[in-house]
Amino acid sequence: MSPIAPTVQSFFGERLAKQRQASPATITAYRNTFRLLLRFTHDRSGKAPSALDWDDLGPEVISAFLDHLEANRDNSARTRNARLAAVRSLYRYAALRHPEHAELIGQVLAIPPKRFDIAIVSFLEPDEVDALLAAPDQGRWEGRRDRALLVLAVQTGLRLSELTGITRGDVELGTGAHVRCRGKGRKQRCVPLTPTTVTILRIWLRERGGLRDDPVFPTRTGRRLSDDAVEKLLAKHKAVAGRRRHSLASKTLTPHVLRHTCAMTLLRAGVDTAVIALWLGHADIRSTNPYLHADMTIKERALARITPATSKPGRYRPPDDLLAFLDSL
Repeated sequence: MSPIAPTVQSFFGERLAKQRQASPATITAYRNTFRLLLRFTHDRSGKAPSALDWDDLGPEVISAFLDHLEANRDNSARTRNARLAAVRSLYRYAALRHPEHAELIGQVLAIPPKRFDIAIVSFLEPDEVDALLAAPDQGRWEGRRDRALLVLAVQTGLRLSELTGITRGDVELGTGAHVRCRGKGRKQRCVPLTPTTVTILRIWLRERGGLRDDPVFPTRTGRRLSDDAVEKLLAKHKAVAGRRRHSLASKTLTPHVLRHTCAMTLLRAGVDTAVIALWLGHADIRSTNPYLHADMTIKERALARITPATSKPGRYRPPDDLLAFLDSL
């Protein structure tokens, strides 16, 4: 008998927290996955989670758990795959501690992720961006904060956690103006700021005040904005902007859409995808490929270069005298 409890505890305490130095978001996501898995297994077998053995969590149970996520919890294939990644991470760790269960662990690790359709990236057009940035009420403190936040989000493409997590000390508005942030995998990067963004941030930070460790975009009480708060302010300003640009009404607006908008702006300006990947903090340049599929202007330029099928073909002319001689033989 090999109880799973000690291994799960050391996985979180040693593997994630110390060895991998996983972010709080990663630890939370993994914790939620194993809460769901242990409760599912308890309901299925009647065993208390602390009494479960590795034999109770074989490939059949894990597969049934993944099916349960989709069928009973309405999880998408992407969420299902994220849960599976957490499970596989634990089992890879367990393989070193429980070689006696090597066959069972290997079978779980062999469970493949589920394929799914990748939706076309959603982003805002320039006139929609202008309408959104003009929506916050500049006569109110919250409106001035929100405008600065939206300008920074659209120009830098920061993730939501990065946007709400930056402090005054992370913003450099002098020569070589930039913002520092910590992204996925605790990777730090710097994103340059345009003169327009610098001006807006300088005005906002002068009003906001505070110390170096204080959040750039706080609540009225000085705390960092929550994810829900950002979602709500986006919905509020979208409603106002939608009255000026009706096309916004049919679009879903999230912080990630602003990130996509930044990427599309860079792409349309001719910036190489490798640079865009660095700008956005992508670990793999392939993560930037969806923007190529979403940009119709690139495809339209390619289409314009194609000779119409109805045009008369030109007469072949050898590009060289020697080739002309050989063609005449």
